[in-house]
Parts: sequence; C-alpha cells; structure tokens
Amino acid sequence: METPFTQPQLNKTSFNCPHCKAFSSMNWSSTFTRDSHIDDLNVAKCTHCQLYSVWMEYVMVYPGQIEVESPNNDLPDDIKVDYLEAANIMNQSSRGAAALLRLAVEKLVNGLDAKGKDLNTKIGDLVSKGLSPKIQKSLDVVRFIGNEAVHPGQIDLNDSPEIAQTLFRLVNVIADDMITKPKEIDLIYDELVPENHKNGINKRDSK
Repeated sequence: METPFTQPQLNKTSFNCPHCKAFSSMNWSSTFTRDSHIDDLNVAKCTHCQLYSVWMEYVMVYPGQIEVESPNNDLPDDIKVDYLEAANIMNQSSRGAAALLRLAVEKLVNGLDAKGKDLNTKIGDLVSKGLSPKIQKSLDVVRFIGNEAVHPGQIDLNDSPEIAQTLFRLVNVIADDMITKPKEIDLIYDELVPENHKNGINKRDSK
C-alpha cells in the first residue's frame, strides 16, 4: 500500500521532504545572526537527505514551491492543470490556490452531468442520485473554502495556509471515489462476468 503523503507544515515533526520527497523526521531550529535572533524565521533539517527548508512565520520560503501530493492519475487533463497550477502558487497565495481547486471540483462535478445553476445545487443533484455522504462533505468543504478565497469572510487562508493545503488531499479523495473506484469496478466486471450473464443482468435491471 502506498504511504500517504504528508504535507510540510511549520513545526511538524515529520512530513514529506520538499527536497528528497521521502517521508522523514524533521529537526527544527530557530535562526540567529551573530548578534540577534530573527523572529518568526525557522529552519527544518530533513534527517533523510540532510537538506533544509526555511520558514517565515507559517510559509515555507525555501524551497519555493509548497509540496503537495500528485494529482490523481484519473483526473481529466484540464483538471490536472488547475491542480498543478494551484500547487505552483500555493506558496505565494493560499487564497489563489484554494480558488483554483474549487474550479477543479466544479469541472469534476460538471463532468458527471450534475444538474443545477451553481456548484451547491449541482452537489445536491449528485446527492439525490446516490452520492456518498462522505464525498458530499468533501465536495462541500472544497466548495466552501474555495468560495471564501474569492469572497473572504470567516477564514483568512493566507493566515492559515494549512487549511488550503488540505484541499489538495480532498480533491484526490473525491477523484478516487468518483472516478478511480468506479473505473476499477467496471474493469473487473467486464473481465470476469460473461456476456450472456451481462445480458441477463441488464434485463433484470431494466424491469
């Protein structure tokens, strides 16, 4: 089983290193000049590759790009582009990344032929068609947080980038449940169920 990706986060004792990509323990230290301590500047040293990441307040400023898990392979190419663009700007704008991930989810929902005037009602349409309650919750988290990125009110994502980082994981959870697992089930069904039995099943389900 693949080891889950753990996002880098300030003062977290272990995460996937932005340099070597390995899940590794991190040794944290504050930064000093010859004469004084630099407030809010911290350094994490990876125990696997011995390289450093540098953090200013809650933001990793070196290396430049925040590490996130790779997009689900079964996502459509245009959604992968949105996902990767969100990863590229995460370090500069958590709000911008969250807005892009909301757009990615809206495209994903549209691809499932959901009906409605907006993302909220489209999710409701999918729920009426049997969408898993857990996936509904995941969709609504991305919808809400992404909307807050465009119309900030209750959450300041630039002050809490770890919230925006969570959205990358949720997009992959949604894709796994809505695309990958059905694809795998269809493949197993096509390979193992004989055609004459499929015809019988189709007749049964058409009644």
